[in-house]
Amino acid sequence: MTEEKLTIDYQHYSGIEELPASDRELAEAAVNAMKASYAPYSRFNVGAAVRLEDGTVVIGANQENAAFPSGLCAERTALFSAGASYPRKAVVEIAVAGGAGMTLNAEPVPPCGACRQVMMETQVRAGRNMSILLVGADSVYKFSRVQDLMPFSFEKL
Repeated sequence: MTEEKLTIDYQHYSGIEELPASDRELAEAAVNAMKASYAPYSRFNVGAAVRLEDGTVVIGANQENAAFPSGLCAERTALFSAGASYPRKAVVEIAVAGGAGMTLNAEPVPPCGACRQVMMETQVRAGRNMSILLVGADSVYKFSRVQDLMPFSFEKL
């Protein structure tokens, strides 16, 4: 038996205003996408924005349903919309923002496991890394690839 260590590199910003312009634009799009959230049950609004390789930005928001678990997270809404509308364009970056009552959380809200798996499939499908911005009012985390959020991921067999 050997003991091994896993380390994850990421950048920590003290808010959206500290981001480079391109990342700031995507983060703001995710925050604005929270307005399209339909969350009458959890009252927790999440917005996501993805940037395609040609610069196109596609948004998504969580959509709840009384027939739980028939709703869908913001990340998957944005990624599936991008895949359906632009099937031949790679997703190069995703930003996720969320909070209760349409108010952005101070700290970033990480994606659920199902969203992380869809992010991994999207990255594998594109054949290139997809960066991730997790956006909070007081902190933003930037990861350079999905494996940093989901080590030992399940990939195509």
